[in-house]
Amino acid sequence: MGTTERSPFFLTLGGENLANFPPVPRVPGKREKINQGGVHPRSSAHPLDSPWKDYEMRKGFTRKPKPDEPATHVKNYITPSGLDRLKDEHRFLLTRERPAVTEMVAWAASNGDRSENADYQYGKRRLRQIDGRIRFLTKRIEAAEVVDPEAPRAGQAATRAFFGATVRYANAAGAERVVSIVGTDEVDLNRNHISWVSPLGRALMKSAAGDSVVLQLPGGTEYLTVLEVCYERITVEPFREPPGSEASTKGLPRRR
Repeated sequence: MGTTERSPFFLTLGGENLANFPPVPRVPGKREKINQGGVHPRSSAHPLDSPWKDYEMRKGFTRKPKPDEPATHVKNYITPSGLDRLKDEHRFLLTRERPAVTEMVAWAASNGDRSENADYQYGKRRLRQIDGRIRFLTKRIEAAEVVDPEAPRAGQAATRAFFGATVRYANAAGAERVVSIVGTDEVDLNRNHISWVSPLGRALMKSAAGDSVVLQLPGGTEYLTVLEVCYERITVEPFREPPGSEASTKGLPRRR
């Protein structure tokens, strides 16, 4: 009866058989020396000729993921009413919407198999969205630099356009428009609220009545004439509870 040879168990590295690799050169101790050729006396091959060494060199050129670095602190210029809106949304999500969704997820989990439970899957996804929005709002509120358009101003700060200014200008055709320069969280084109970092906001910045400014747009260049600069109360659309939110339906009977 013939004997069956057992196949040896080989480890592989990068698709290559480690059994074919020559021995790894031993690192010399403090009292041992390496000859001028860079080869240890006990090694039979040059380190750079070793497939293992070639793998180590390739691995050394592979970029490793770096840990998250702290974000650069950038001031979030905002009006008082704009900051109130952010705080109202943050409070709603943290104290009402998230607890309501958490309760719904717990109810859905009690109904059976979670892998085929649409209510449970939707609730978990909704929780991730809420947590992401809460983190975003928290950072925006912490970085807020409140600028009150109604605060007393003197000198050029009262006659030139800065953050919080309401500017009336005309284009080359004579068409007039009034805009208010606000923060990035307060942009509302229906109310003519533009961001201070938008192309139009940057073009109007530091301008005074009678100045001509150049507006660079992807479609071409426009020349505007500033007619008036003033500082008045800027009303931002207040936060309203979104229709269909889980908090608004809390207390209604759930289907099974």
